[in-house]
Amino acid sequence: MTTYHFKKLLQNSGWLTNVRVTVDNKGIITEITTSDSQDGAFDKEHSIAIPGFQNAHSHAFQYAMAGLAERHEGSANPDDFWGWREAMYQLALSMNPDEMEAIATMLYSEMARHGYTNVAEFHYVHHDKDGKPYTNLAEMGSRLIAAAKTAGIGITLCPIFYQKGGFGQPPNDRQKRFISPTIDAYLKLLESSREACKNYEHANIAIGIHSMRGVEPKDIAEIAKSGPQDIPFHIHVSEQLKEIEDSIAYLGKRPVEWMLENVTMNERYHLVHATHLTKQETIGLAQSGANVVICPSTEGNLGDGLFPLRKYQEEGGKWSIGTDSHVGLNPLEELRILDYGQRLISHKRNTYFSPQQGDGGTYAIEMATVAGRKAMNNFESDYFKVGEPFNACIIDGTHPLLANCSDKNLASTIVYATDSTMQEGTISHGKRMMENGKHIGQNEIRNAFHKTMRVLGSR
Repeated sequence: MTTYHFKKLLQNSGWLTNVRVTVDNKGIITEITTSDSQDGAFDKEHSIAIPGFQNAHSHAFQYAMAGLAERHEGSANPDDFWGWREAMYQLALSMNPDEMEAIATMLYSEMARHGYTNVAEFHYVHHDKDGKPYTNLAEMGSRLIAAAKTAGIGITLCPIFYQKGGFGQPPNDRQKRFISPTIDAYLKLLESSREACKNYEHANIAIGIHSMRGVEPKDIAEIAKSGPQDIPFHIHVSEQLKEIEDSIAYLGKRPVEWMLENVTMNERYHLVHATHLTKQETIGLAQSGANVVICPSTEGNLGDGLFPLRKYQEEGGKWSIGTDSHVGLNPLEELRILDYGQRLISHKRNTYFSPQQGDGGTYAIEMATVAGRKAMNNFESDYFKVGEPFNACIIDGTHPLLANCSDKNLASTIVYATDSTMQEGTISHGKRMMENGKHIGQNEIRNAFHKTMRVLGSR
């Protein structure tokens, strides 16, 4: 048994004061009480606990190229998503399984440092450098699971069905490590990945479809209908204007328009980006019960555009956040970027709204937590509950902006006025993963990452 003590702990109903949380040796909460005692493993009466963040969309290998696609010399390097994609292909073609694991471990440890306790890994680098499947179909996925285990966070592995080079186009040679040519080939990969998840108690599986341009639409509909129905379903959709133009030319429909007409979606569906929607698509998507995964720092970096969040929320739509290409890793920063983009196009400040709360910070944490958990196949809506794992982001309550903050203003102060130096630690599945602002395995993890970067020579 381990007991943690906090000055404040956020529950769905509001803040609890002077809280003790006891967990068993598997990290499961056995007791939540309020007490005047100040003892406990965290041993800091000023600490503030909020739910551990859920990173609902990650391409782990892309962390190795963060900051490297910002040079745009000459016409051979177009300054748009498609130019960035060519740089991404070069990285994807270069790494071996050991290097994938080193990169992912570094990334996941940094996620833990910033308060993430779970990640949905949208994984599509499946095969060897010649494009041939490994003997273990899930070799690369197994390395991602091992990375999450070392970093101490939960992982939902989403092995990606990637079949085409674009609408009606065969895959190109730069995509050869990604390709599952048929539904049957993908289902074999999915099953192998499911087996790999058994190697880590905090790993589970989800269906992943790269995009409507990456998989023949009729095959997407078939997977949705006939594939496993008890796990999440993740798909990129409507990220780029060209993607929508190509979809209209090929299908006579916009991507989300087609999905709404051909796939019966519900809350296990997670549509990533969904940047460019019509009013009808926005309403239909919200009413379907599906979730949108928004990746503000990456979407800004790639020049994608801004998701129509206000209209989507008006219709009851649910959303979570992800860090995608990992140019940003602070969940609170993701929430701010998302909000401020909406303010700039609406000229209004009440982006995160709930009729019951009227509290932007509280609502942002609720969406990121509850919808984010669904992306991990976790439908528990209570932030902290006896019988559930203890996952928490710990904030330093001694900061001048927080030390004397009232409960009604505390969540919004955390969301809008903190930075990473005020994130004191992370507890993942009952274990403290951070000490003095550093991951507990930082030295070994960094050394392996530095070695990989030198070998790849990309930086």
